[in-house]
Amino acid sequence: METYTFLRQLADSWVMLAIFLLFIGVVFWAFRPGSRPIHQDAANSIFRHDKKPAAAEGMRDQRAPSLRQPEEA
Repeated sequence: METYTFLRQLADSWVMLAIFLLFIGVVFWAFRPGSRPIHQDAANSIFRHDKKPAAAEGMRDQRAPSLRQPEEA
């Protein structure tokens, strides 16, 4: 049997089954009971320190000195 033919048959049968089982395992792991707080924390992490919207004017002066743009002459 040729190597390509063997690998093709292996990929079409057992490897495909293994990948499908891995996919099902990941889906069950993601939706397992008790994981909701973890997912909620990850979803809301970008809003964790967001108290109020930034002011429209004057924000350029409040940035760190290393982030300031050089003043144009």
